[in-house]
This record gives sequence, C-alpha cells and structure tokens, in this order.
Amino acid sequence: MTDQIQDARDSGRPDNWERQVITQLALEGLREQKLARRWRIVMFFIFITLMFLTLVGPYLLSLTSQGRMGKHTALVDLSGVIAANADASADRIVTGLRAAFEDDKTVGVILRINSPGGSPVQSGYINDEIQRLRAEYPDIPFYAVVMDICASGGYYVAAAADRIYADKASVVGSIGVRFDGFGFVDAIDRLGIERRLMTAGEHKALLDPFLPEGEAEKVHMQRLLDAIHQQFIDVVKQGRGDRLADNPEIFSGLVWTGDQALELGLVDELGSAGYVAREVIGQANIVDFTPRKSVFDRFLTNLGASVAKGAVEAVTEPSLR
Repeated sequence: MTDQIQDARDSGRPDNWERQVITQLALEGLREQKLARRWRIVMFFIFITLMFLTLVGPYLLSLTSQGRMGKHTALVDLSGVIAANADASADRIVTGLRAAFEDDKTVGVILRINSPGGSPVQSGYINDEIQRLRAEYPDIPFYAVVMDICASGGYYVAAAADRIYADKASVVGSIGVRFDGFGFVDAIDRLGIERRLMTAGEHKALLDPFLPEGEAEKVHMQRLLDAIHQQFIDVVKQGRGDRLADNPEIFSGLVWTGDQALELGLVDELGSAGYVAREVIGQANIVDFTPRKSVFDRFLTNLGASVAKGAVEAVTEPSLR
C-alpha cells in the first residue's frame, strides 16, 4: 500500500495525487472487507459441518454399520451408578437392549456390566425388561459379562441373564440394601442453633438429621430395608436357581472375586465379552447397541447441575450399593 501511495505521488499531477491515494485506500478497504466476509462464511459452514458430524455422525455411522454388517453379537454396556439421571439409567439401558433384541441380525446379546450398583427401582426396571425380552425372543441367548465390578444393583440386573461371566479378579456380590444419613443433633446444640420445623403428619420429619433418632421410626425404616432386601434375594434366587451354593453369606452384602463367585454359583464361568461372543454365541462380530449421549448432552452433564441433586438423593432413598 505504501508503494501505491508513492507511485501516485510520482506519476500523478500535484492537484490529484491525494484523490488517487484516497481511492486506493477505499478500494483496499473494500477488498479486505470482502475477504473477511468470505472467511466468516467459510468458517461458519465449517463450524456447522463439524457440529453435524459430532452430534449426528456417530448415530448415522452406527445405523450404517449395523445395516451393512451381517449376523452379529449385540453388545450393550452398563457402566457406572444405576440411577435415573445417569448413563446407566433404566431408560438408556432398556433402549439399547430393545434395539439389540429387535435387530434381525442379532444372534446373541451381551450386557457388559461395570457397576457398583445404585437405585433398586432402576435396577428392577432393567431386570424386568430383560425377562420380558427373553420371553419375547426365546431363540436369542442373553449373557451378562462382568468387568471390574458387578455389585448390588449391578448384580440385581445380571441375575436375569441366561449365564453370567466374569474375570477371576472381578468384584461380584454385595447382595444387600443400605440407607445413608447423618445426625447433627449434638452439633447444632453446641453451636447454639435453634431448629425450627413444622410438619403435618406424625412421622413427616422421618429421620430428620437435626432431630434425635426415634426408635419407632428406626424400626419402620429397618422393615422397609428388609423388604427391599428380600425382593433382591428373591430375584437372585429366581435367576440363579440351584446354581447358588448353600451359603447364607451370599445374601449378607459381602463381595467376592470372580473365582470365589464361581464357587458360590454367583457366576457360571470366567470369560470376557469377546470370549462369550466367539466361543459361546459363536459370532465374533460384535455390534455395540449402547445408547450414547450427544456432545451437547455431555456438555450439560459436565456443568455439574446434577451434583447437588445426587447428593440429596444419596441420603433420601435406599440404595443397592
């Protein structure tokens, strides 16, 4: 641009070289604006394309791969705490299992479990749906494969399988129920805090952490936990039958290694998902039917909006953990 100005001074008449400079500056500014506008348009389309590929691409790729591939073993992953708003919620796991069973190229289904447990209600939903799907598709075998841990609610789900496989070092069991809470009665007394609470209903303040624990309420909650525990025991006995060893500690809440669980009848054999697909089902081609969250959903999850809710739920509902 400096050279253009110098040329205008050298070649133009004294009375018009300023006009040429102004014209050149204006033209140069227009060119820069056009170039910037083009780059904005290009970057916008690149951004839209990337967002589309990120959000929709994996889903379309999954559909395409499932449609092109022949007979296969269907895989659904149950990973993490089993809870309504978690990755291992009943809705998500059941959605994947239904898709796996309904696919006409599925020859067997594997539920790969890596969970410490969670909600008895969510675990029960999954167990019930597995039994319904097995009845509707009797020719499709269903197996549970344990990874690192299959405890409590995780085992509640696994008990619905035809057979359960685990690694020798897997952690299996914890057939029990727990209810967590805290007591701050002495703390608020020492701090001089006055507790103000109004209720309608004799036991509406059940297990309030700022009030002394009532014996009648404690007995009531223990009966509730015992009832849920018995439901858990019944589900395991129904699923495992006479494969279970005659050992009352099985239902005590203890956990065992995969080797020990094999001796107790909690698992049927040692093996991975690949082993089950290849050697048991006879189809080494595995297609993953696990529902995946979109990038946007994962972003919202990472904001931590559910942390406070999870903390409240941890002390207000029974847990198979």
